[in-house]
Amino acid sequence: MVKKTALHSQHLKLNARMVPFGGYDMPVEYEGVTAEHMAVRNKVGLFDVSHMGEFYVTGINALEFLQKTTTNDVSKLVPGKIQYSCMPNGKGGIVDDLLVYMFAENEYMLVVNASNIEKDWEWLKNQNTFQTSLKNASDAFSLLALQGPNAANLLQRLTPMDLGRIPYYSFSRNSVAGIEDVIISATGYTGAGGFELYVPNEKASLLWEKIMENGDEYGLKPAGLAARDTLRLEMGFCLYGNDIDDTTSPIEAGLGWITKFTPEKDFIDKDKLQAQKLKKPSRKLIGFVLRERGIPRHGYRIVDGNNNEIGHVTSGTMSPVLKKGIGMGYVKTDFALPETSIGIEIRNKIVPAEIVRPPFVKKD
Repeated sequence: MVKKTALHSQHLKLNARMVPFGGYDMPVEYEGVTAEHMAVRNKVGLFDVSHMGEFYVTGINALEFLQKTTTNDVSKLVPGKIQYSCMPNGKGGIVDDLLVYMFAENEYMLVVNASNIEKDWEWLKNQNTFQTSLKNASDAFSLLALQGPNAANLLQRLTPMDLGRIPYYSFSRNSVAGIEDVIISATGYTGAGGFELYVPNEKASLLWEKIMENGDEYGLKPAGLAARDTLRLEMGFCLYGNDIDDTTSPIEAGLGWITKFTPEKDFIDKDKLQAQKLKKPSRKLIGFVLRERGIPRHGYRIVDGNNNEIGHVTSGTMSPVLKKGIGMGYVKTDFALPETSIGIEIRNKIVPAEIVRPPFVKKD
């Protein structure tokens, strides 16, 4: 059975094109990918990302449990702060990438990818030898992402909270549009700035409508998953299932910055990943820009100057901002340096490309 988010009827009213994604019937686009993408980059867009999963990790040894199961150093968090991290799978790969929210001492929330909710939940339960309390609240919450340079001004009309007091990767609880105790999180996966809002399902439609009603003067457009994908790719953000999965390590994926090898932190696969970092992995995730017309797609071959296969594309699109084909993929480490010339095989033709260091679209 494909699930529906609490905002499903709102998407139908807006004539969204709906597709199954992560077990939910989700809006892929409303007006069109490019229009929605550019609205988020230049003004503001509203996404329904309620398919994401939320787990509460609370009580005895919650910190120790998360230190064991995630790669980042959870001890560095303080209440009101958020951390990007990933869960290693015991074989050098990644169970999922996620956000860790700290509410209070031994009180955390994990936000996980929709397609991985069941897998993540079973993995965490199986690792819980700490007597820590785990609760899967995924079906109780809706999540709205208000993203873009005008997001703060629009949202400020609806909340008494001074949004300027919520730095990036921080959160607060306050009323929004008359709804009490909304989690207002200065996060998002677009690189355009903005907020993510966690509300109970029964309040989601009211919040959506209030934001839409106040959005005209800010250039607000509803935005679907297709624009979310092109936006995150312009920033070089990894997408689970494409750029990272159970067969890729955080070191290969360029996520060494969220993999902390401190003496006081012992986590699953620590020794394996530390050894890989020291001797360098055999492949690395790179970004590239096409020099000629074309659109790279997942699975396309990456070749060297002699047409020898050196890797494969994991994500690709036509960048709405750059008007060029951009992508990410794994290549042999010897070819992973920026400015290296490579080729992408598109429909039996080798299209020249250059390795670049993401983000593809630089922020002001």
